[in-house]
Amino acid sequence: MPDLIKIGMIHSQFETIHPFLDGNGRVGRLLIAFLLCERKILHRPLLYLSYYFKKRRTEYYDRLQAVRDRGDWEGWLKFFLRGVHEVAEEGTDTVRKILRLREDHRKLIQEQMRLSAGKALSILESLYAGPIISVQHAASVAGVTFPSAKSILQSLANLGLLEETTGRKRNRRFSYTPYLALFRDDA
Repeated sequence: MPDLIKIGMIHSQFETIHPFLDGNGRVGRLLIAFLLCERKILHRPLLYLSYYFKKRRTEYYDRLQAVRDRGDWEGWLKFFLRGVHEVAEEGTDTVRKILRLREDHRKLIQEQMRLSAGKALSILESLYAGPIISVQHAASVAGVTFPSAKSILQSLANLGLLEETTGRKRNRRFSYTPYLALFRDDA
């Protein structure tokens, strides 16, 4: 039996058992990601089916209930596999957008920030691991002084790559808003 079918069945059975008073759904959805990793289908638990189930909450509950009431495994498994497919497609699309954004922003920095481009590129790369950055952290990442980091971050903000989020003069933080926008529903 294919692993995805087994995982779909395990999730349904776990949700039927309801071993916890609270958090059962979250644990059941995490179980999917962990089993995908354990079976070496994924290297990291990156398939986020929770959003798919939430968008189709009524059908999700109806399909699980149909397994309990009528043994409708086929209906549940079709729903589950459609979810895996849709979420995988969305993830692949997001990765493509990230790669395109990264390349576009690298070119923009190289064209616009000539002398400080190398340092700005090192800051840009760090933003993919954590899209919020302080001036102090930027200085550390780029290996520059605090004033230089502040200047580079301001230049990146002027290019539309960063947005200052605190509204303060000191201890400022900047967010990589074009990157974060890729993860919003309206992106």
